[in-house]
Amino acid sequence: MRRQDRGFTLIELLVAISIMALMAMLSWRGIDGMSRAQSQLQARADDALTLQVGLAQWRTDLDAMVNLPGTAALDWDGRVLRLTRRHPVSEAASLQVVAWTLRNDGGTGSGSWIRWPSAPISQRADWTTAWARAQTWGQTPSAEDRLQEVSVRAVSQWQIFFHRGGAWSNPLSSEGTTPATPGSASNATPGGPPDGIRLVLDLPAGPSLSGKLTLDWVSPTLTGAAP
Repeated sequence: MRRQDRGFTLIELLVAISIMALMAMLSWRGIDGMSRAQSQLQARADDALTLQVGLAQWRTDLDAMVNLPGTAALDWDGRVLRLTRRHPVSEAASLQVVAWTLRNDGGTGSGSWIRWPSAPISQRADWTTAWARAQTWGQTPSAEDRLQEVSVRAVSQWQIFFHRGGAWSNPLSSEGTTPATPGSASNATPGGPPDGIRLVLDLPAGPSLSGKLTLDWVSPTLTGAAP
């Protein structure tokens, strides 16, 4: 006798469709999980790289700092750090004023660590203008100054310490200063830059790093034991 060919019953079709739907859902969840994990890893990598670039720029600015007669090499007023450095690109001008500050525009308790560079400087009058402008930028930045600044990373607080005479101290205290050299410009570090500068950043919770970060810079011209 010949076997009679027959198709799938309705129940068999429903079972097969249900199984395929379940497999598709499980596959989608797996792909979605992998995509989320990849996005989180990329965000962490980008955050860490941004911070590394900012800290590298901080070191570069300090390494290029110059102490010339009649100009301030470094100034820290508790809010804005200003320094005079060699210009990294321009051949016609040799100097540049750079400023760093922590700004909290929204009142949320967490601000942004920001860097501001001046235009190339070739005249003393230009340096005086840029030096004053850097301090004004740290207090009430203009729209033009905001175009020049670069926001590095979200930071809750920051602190600066100077190394002089074999010890770290608050640069705003009497221990953090030394007698001024005759003919030098008035600044928070009379007598020249310190032997070392300690940067302490409080990093809020983010994609990668959080907590307290400490970075010590040692003057390239320092001889003997490092601070």
